[in-house]
Amino acid sequence: MIAKLAPTHFCQPAITNAKAVLTFCADINRFKIWCENRNAKAGFDNFLTFMTAATDAIIAAQNACLEAESNGLGICYLGTVIYNADKIIEILKLPKGVVPVATVTMGYPKQQLPLTERLPLEAIVHRETYHNFDKADIDRIYAETESLESNKKFIAENNKQTLAQVFAEVRYTKEGNEQASKCLLDVLKKQGFLPNE
Repeated sequence: MIAKLAPTHFCQPAITNAKAVLTFCADINRFKIWCENRNAKAGFDNFLTFMTAATDAIIAAQNACLEAESNGLGICYLGTVIYNADKIIEILKLPKGVVPVATVTMGYPKQQLPLTERLPLEAIVHRETYHNFDKADIDRIYAETESLESNKKFIAENNKQTLAQVFAEVRYTKEGNEQASKCLLDVLKKQGFLPNE
């Protein structure tokens, strides 16, 4: 499912300037209704069904982004969707069986911005088997990212000693992750992807 998401209090300011805001959802609603109307017993209240539907939605989102970019549009994934799923469900009036998993803003960019920093391929590509990382690998893989002036400034602004501390202790804290996880699990139960126990 793709639905236009209205700007709200929890969205970044850039969302209000986007020409299009698309929300991609894990959606079993229609299929479940079809099964019920055809006397088929649907067993979709499980995590596998959510993961399958979420994967399909994310593939659709990426394909939409590739098509948009090939036509000169700029895109931006919003990283706040799954831990604001309850609010998005309310705003978009999503029925049971539908959970938002990705939101993308699209528009014609006013300027060409540089690509955001990325780790080298050796950090994410494994051949044949998973290659675990030793300290030397980690030092090499993160050297460029940790040396960027913007990241050094980020460390100083947060009164930390390393970039890893900023990410683990400020941006993505254990407490915040646990709270967001609980919220998402509650959403999955409410929306019928997990049984209410």
